[in-house]
Amino acid sequence: MKSLKKNKNVKQVHKSVLHKNNVGNNIYLLILFLILSTNLISAQNDDKNKSFWVHEDVVKLNMASEYETIVKELVALVKKHNLQDVNWIALKTSDARYSYVSSLKNMAELDKPSFVSTLIEKEGKNTVTSLFDRMDKCYDIEHNYILKLDNDLTYMPNGFTQTPEGKNYRKNHILYVSPSNRKIVKEKMKAIKDLFAKKGSKEYYMVAIAAIDEEDYARQSKENNTLLGADGEKVLGDLFNNLLKYETRIGYIRPDLGYSAK
Repeated sequence: MKSLKKNKNVKQVHKSVLHKNNVGNNIYLLILFLILSTNLISAQNDDKNKSFWVHEDVVKLNMASEYETIVKELVALVKKHNLQDVNWIALKTSDARYSYVSSLKNMAELDKPSFVSTLIEKEGKNTVTSLFDRMDKCYDIEHNYILKLDNDLTYMPNGFTQTPEGKNYRKNHILYVSPSNRKIVKEKMKAIKDLFAKKGSKEYYMVAIAAIDEEDYARQSKENNTLLGADGEKVLGDLFNNLLKYETRIGYIRPDLGYSAK
């Protein structure tokens, strides 16, 4: 998690398409990701393509409990010193992937010092270094990348608002797209958005759907499927027919692992 420090050597999402160099054959990932409790974006409603920095730790399953304890210690230190100019929202998926998402105003922010440097100055190097050394033992894999929101594919007709209180459940959709199919996949996704708008769907997305829990999500999804009917089946079928691969990840927003400057 210490590489929450931003740097320019990261994967970038352009119009919701993330180039994954380690996948091979120039395969692209289209990440459908509801940007969490959205207080990070509500202040900049007019941005055409808002950007977010994401750090992900792929935690060993048997180390998840210890990892969370350490992250809570880190959050407590950040709160103790009331660090400014740093905010993140935390998401944990069922396979113990912990993602930390923060707003990125511009690329120049990548050159700014990490909040870790400030924390070391205030709390002391030994304390902070020891904390991250313990954390490092909990995972072997981490990722850093930038997501760029594409408003053309986002369905939130009433504008970006706070996620309803208590609705921390997330179902994230990941679409693997080849470069040759990027244009047509975007067209199919636009068709899905247009159908949602035409039918007046109440299931908004930025791309995933917020819900209280899995049962609440299932209810919302069933109601939405009924609303969209055969038209919904067709547009989704058209989309999936142009994908290389499709995955879903279930998770929850973890307010106890996040931080927002006061």
